[in-house]
Amino acid sequence: MAEAGAGVLLLRTCLVLLAFPIYLLSFLGVWEPFCRKVFFPFILDKIAAVHDKKSKKHKLELFRSLPDFRSPSGELRLLEIGTGGGSNFQFYPPGCKVTCTDINPSFQESLAKNMKKNQHLHYERFLVAAGEDLHQVPSGSVDAVVCTLVLCSVQSVSSTLREVLRVLRPGGAFYFLEHVAAEHSSWKYFWQQVCFPTWKLVFAGCCLTRELWKNLEEAKFSELKVQHISLALPWTPIEPHIVGYGVK
Repeated sequence: MAEAGAGVLLLRTCLVLLAFPIYLLSFLGVWEPFCRKVFFPFILDKIAAVHDKKSKKHKLELFRSLPDFRSPSGELRLLEIGTGGGSNFQFYPPGCKVTCTDINPSFQESLAKNMKKNQHLHYERFLVAAGEDLHQVPSGSVDAVVCTLVLCSVQSVSSTLREVLRVLRPGGAFYFLEHVAAEHSSWKYFWQQVCFPTWKLVFAGCCLTRELWKNLEEAKFSELKVQHISLALPWTPIEPHIVGYGVK
């Protein structure tokens, strides 16, 4: 264990040296605004394109049950947390009324492009909001909440899930697909620990080692389905994922 810990520290130091210009820009207060406005929206589009290909069959299976959660009026009101460029729109059923939220308003170009591609949906509004604070959304007002590759970056997973449960109507569902920590005894987890500080800085607060299934279990959904899957993304430490949904 001590040898593994020393190895992690040594390799972390090597990564810090390789990424030293970014650490310097962060120290000077330049990296964060540049990352938020330029780098992260650009790189997320590239990663999302690869991730969508790898996860397509899982998303098709996951979102197939969305129509089951229509309200008694027949409408399906959906709120997406961390919409980004809107890569999930293609999986939502026709006529679905979508409210988009993201803490970063800099995805407008790719978001507009995906809205144009997916005119089978009704887009209600876009809110600049963090997952932990959806006060602009009334309690019990949506039938489904979707969150993919977002819980890794929120400040508080438990607060975000409390907001999810607040805005859902009774019987509504929370859909998720997230990368998570690998098995602690695996090499994958070793490399997640090595990459953690630099990855978090470069990718706008993304945490590699969150055991999100535990947060979901603690959130007290009346029904919870969680599946552990692997999505091989070349040269990244984010292969382990969970996918599923919880019912309020």
